[in-house]
Amino acid sequence: MTSPPVSDTQRRLVMLCAVLGIVLGGLDGAIANIALPTIARDLHCSETQTVWVVNVYHLAVAVSLLPAAALADSLGLKRVYGFGMALFTAASLACALSGSLGVLIGARVVQGLGTACMAALSGALVRSVYARTQLHQAFAIVALAVAISAAIGPTLAAAVLAVAPWPWLFLINVPIGIIAVALFLRAAPTSPRAPFSFDWAGTLLNVGALGLSILGVDALGQKETGLATFEIGAGLLCTLLLYGQQKNLKMPMLPLDLLAIPLFSLSILTSICAYAAQILAYVALPFLFQTVMHLSAVTTGLLVTPWPVLVAVAAPFAGRLATRHPASILSSVGLAILAGGLAALSLMPAQPTFGDICWRMALCGIGFGFYQTPNNLTVMTSGPATRSGAASGMMAVARTLGWALGSALVALVFGLSQGSGGAVHCLELATGFALLGTALSVSRRAVRREEGRLGR
Repeated sequence: MTSPPVSDTQRRLVMLCAVLGIVLGGLDGAIANIALPTIARDLHCSETQTVWVVNVYHLAVAVSLLPAAALADSLGLKRVYGFGMALFTAASLACALSGSLGVLIGARVVQGLGTACMAALSGALVRSVYARTQLHQAFAIVALAVAISAAIGPTLAAAVLAVAPWPWLFLINVPIGIIAVALFLRAAPTSPRAPFSFDWAGTLLNVGALGLSILGVDALGQKETGLATFEIGAGLLCTLLLYGQQKNLKMPMLPLDLLAIPLFSLSILTSICAYAAQILAYVALPFLFQTVMHLSAVTTGLLVTPWPVLVAVAAPFAGRLATRHPASILSSVGLAILAGGLAALSLMPAQPTFGDICWRMALCGIGFGFYQTPNNLTVMTSGPATRSGAASGMMAVARTLGWALGSALVALVFGLSQGSGGAVHCLELATGFALLGTALSVSRRAVRREEGRLGR
């Protein structure tokens, strides 16, 4: 979608707000995990009940991404993104003031809705204020923000809990959010609107399709086979109904018009594989380091750090290369490097040195950084500019589905593994996902050649 010309100051302020939205949303998806035992004790609840503080947040984000993107195409990016940021800020205050588990869970649902608006539209927001020739730099910054939030989430949570009670994990969002909302509403350009009635039927089917599927995969990971079969089956039924309901709409919430573009759909599938590989490793490695190798939590945090740090280093470099070389090649090389790093981690000696671990983690970070920026560029530019909101929403959906799939597979692999081999098997499975992503990414080169032959 096109926007009026913006000044350099406006562009920097809008990018700052986009980065803040990514970091705040990403952090809140991670920090609550660390606080669950403390929350359970303070609110006099069982651990099983308290887990829903995390679960409802991720579910709310997942099922709201596509509706948020559809609203942006209708009401404009500025309105929906600004509303999401304000909603997230208000819900953070509600979380901090919660006096019961029910209130906290309700506030987390609302917080997830706000996060979905920011996550679904960050890519479209960036595209709306940057020229196409500058997009590689902008998406490199987005990749850096995602890497930073993934890297510092647990450490930040531990640091806050060491000096303050758990409500401060949410309270610190409030002043940052207020400043970000004020800056965004002042700096962001007004985007065009394409008024149409909101698709309530599609929204409900989308909730069923994504929500039930994610819950089913999670139940499968918990070895609740009967429940998992029912939820996954119901999710697939909702998906089929959603497809039937959406295919005749002029502006479908599920962007079937974009998914019909081979380059776009292959990039989305590549993204799902990459994020599944990432989360499989991120969740499994702490178990490998602490349970199998008997390292401390602090040492584990330091050993994991090279991955996100090298993502931050590689992403801008890959973005610059994407202006001169095909994004499909860069992403393929990156995923192949990621697969090599994951395979090397799975084949580590029983008593590796810190150097043995760090070069393997660095290799994974370099590979993921090389994949991420070019792939995001392809997702956001393979369709028309008027569908930027939908493309950005699908980019966030791919990331969410990859993480949900990977997380559930970790639980499944650990449940099926005997002894201490679960972490290694997860790394082997992550290697497989990275290789599958490489194959999907490579296939985009043939699509490009075919489009060139047809003169598209």
